[in-house]
Amino acid sequence: MAKNMSIWSRIRWLAVLGISAISFAPVAHADEISQILRGFAIAPVKLNLAGKDWALVGLGSYIVNTTGCNDCHTHPNWATSGNPFLGEKEQINTAQYMSGGRVFGPTTAPIATSANITPDKDGRPAGLTWAGFREVMRTGHDPRDPEGDLLQIMPWPLYRWKTDREPIAMYEYLRAIPHLPDNPQPGP
Repeated sequence: MAKNMSIWSRIRWLAVLGISAISFAPVAHADEISQILRGFAIAPVKLNLAGKDWALVGLGSYIVNTTGCNDCHTHPNWATSGNPFLGEKEQINTAQYMSGGRVFGPTTAPIATSANITPDKDGRPAGLTWAGFREVMRTGHDPRDPEGDLLQIMPWPLYRWKTDREPIAMYEYLRAIPHLPDNPQPGP
């Protein structure tokens, strides 16, 4: 009898776990759907969705546009008369969106200048393959740089904690934005 109760206790426990997993799954899925839709709503530029995963592009837009990528990779961040910090109606500088050019350190001897992360002629953000992009995001090392060099400005230590799906989504979004040449007027 005691053995029977143990089996029934295990079955009940598994049933509770199974029902809980089913109950919470739609909530997580619904949350990602809301992020995808929000990502499309806040994308500041026209997106090229041809041959791209719609859900990943939307999720990537949400992540890129809500985690400060624009702060470094767009210079200046705000369009003329579009700086919310000056009480103006927010307007991102779409003319230089993600084309780099933010100078860090003194302009006479800059420490670093943010990279242009718009897609190259082959559709690769910053000219990086997915493997290269993942390496930058996870380790802070750009595979085009000498071994041991680490990006000193980019907050890669924070991005390396993203789920596997999040950097894939960021890459897919950056593949969908318009290509721009390197920012012609870099500055602080």
